[in-house]
Amino acid sequence: MSGEKDLQELLKSMKPEYNSGDYVFCKIDNLENVNLDKIEMFFKEKEAITLILKKEIADTLKLDYSVVMSWITLTVHSSLEAVGLTAAFSKALSEHEISCNVVAAFYHDHIFVNKKDTDKAMQILHSFSK
Repeated sequence: MSGEKDLQELLKSMKPEYNSGDYVFCKIDNLENVNLDKIEMFFKEKEAITLILKKEIADTLKLDYSVVMSWITLTVHSSLEAVGLTAAFSKALSEHEISCNVVAAFYHDHIFVNKKDTDKAMQILHSFSK
């Protein structure tokens, strides 16, 4: 199944879900000595490897980070070819001065927002289904 492509259907059925915990983005040079079972997500760029992980794990590993974030998953199965979903929710969040970092995976879109903006971000995302 390739997921939903219709923007209006995606917006009204995206059902944002808050993943409990505090998350951070960190960078490392290589994955040696990193237990990938403790890492939520990672992405390899030319400059470094970005890790997304729980704050307490980053603290244990003595990794630097700049902001503590909340992780929100849009539970609708969106197609990788869907047009406009990211633009719609990021525009709505930006209108309230909420920054978002988005990871699009095979089944869902995952949004990371500053911890202090969690409640407002959830309200904004839920408003699309009304």
